[in-house]
This record gives sequence, structure tokens and C-alpha cells, in this order.
Amino acid sequence: MRDERRAAGDARIDTAGVRRRPFLLAGAGAATTALAGCLGGGGNGDGGSDDADAPAAVTVPEGATCDVCGMTIRQHPGPTTEIFYADQRPNGHDNPARFDSTWEAYQYEFEREGEWEDVAFYVTDYSAVDYEVFEDGGDTLISRHYEASAFAPASDVTYVVDSEVKGTMGRDLIAFTSESDAEAFQTEHGGSLTTHDGVTPEVVAGLGK
Repeated sequence: MRDERRAAGDARIDTAGVRRRPFLLAGAGAATTALAGCLGGGGNGDGGSDDADAPAAVTVPEGATCDVCGMTIRQHPGPTTEIFYADQRPNGHDNPARFDSTWEAYQYEFEREGEWEDVAFYVTDYSAVDYEVFEDGGDTLISRHYEASAFAPASDVTYVVDSEVKGTMGRDLIAFTSESDAEAFQTEHGGSLTTHDGVTPEVVAGLGK
């Protein structure tokens, strides 16, 4: 998505569409797509933060940029991701590595497989926030949530993959800690369901624009 597109900031979101709490449609009946393979990154590699000493998620600072594409995270809509690495300074700054899309975070992780040890991997949990789906320039977009309380360990979520709903960098992985929320989102917006272990380089390669 072009860098000039404005973020779904608070004032923008309140007027641009229908504010949605996760749909909570019980028994949506969507079948989880079995995506073969698993994340093979360093460290725990499970997308969680089981270690009692693992760092907690943090609020994305004002002006922070994506460590893949360089775009200012808080100025654009869509999922946010944070990955903490042991003994590393991602792109020369302190942990965590930050991303304005979830698929870019996985791309970054895969590229460092076996070299960097991830100690915590957090994604936007759309079950935990009042999110909004809205139309802009012919695209269906989802709101950005960058507060620490909006994140959950990647190992705890169900992803809706490749739905009609886009983030900053196109089609993405939309995460929910409630599987029924994910099923309801899929029913309304399409896509398939998977978990952290089902995200492969092939899955990531199919996302984006």
C-alpha cells in the first residue's frame, strides 16, 4: 500500500466505518485449513513467551518504523507485530523488532532462521480490542492497535489468512486469541484459518499486495 495513505488513526477510525467488537458468532462452522510445516526460527521458535524472563510486549513508540519496509507504523492501518531477539539490535535499535504487517514479521524471522534467537513474538490480538473494518480507496482495511495491551503471543492466536481485509502491506494474517472470533471473521471476510505453526515461507509469499 502506498506510503502516502494515511493511517486509520483514532479520529479517522471513528468516522470512517462501523466500529466492530469481535463478532462472537458461535459455531461459525469454518474449517481450519491445514497448512503444512511450521516456523523454524531460532530460540523457542514457538511464537510464545513461556520463559518467565521473556520481555513483555510494549507500546509501539511514536515515530517507530517497520524493520522491513521502513514505513511509520502508527500512521497506517493493519496488524502490528513485535519480535524480541536475544543479544541482537534489530536494524541498530533496541528490541523489539517492529513491523507494520504480520507477514513481514514472519519474513524477517524466516530470513534469520538458525542465526538469531527469538525470545518473544507478539501480534495484534483483534479479540482484545475494539477494531474497525472500513473502506478506503476501494480497499477493505482494518484498524491499527499499537498499545501494549493489544498484543498476544503468536502461539496463542488463530490467524485468518488472505482475507479480503488488508493492512498497510496488503493481505495479511489477522490474529484472534478466540478461535470463534477468527471463524466469524473468516465467515464474513473470507480467507483460511491457521495457527503460528502453520505459517510457512510459502504462506507468507502468497500475502502482501
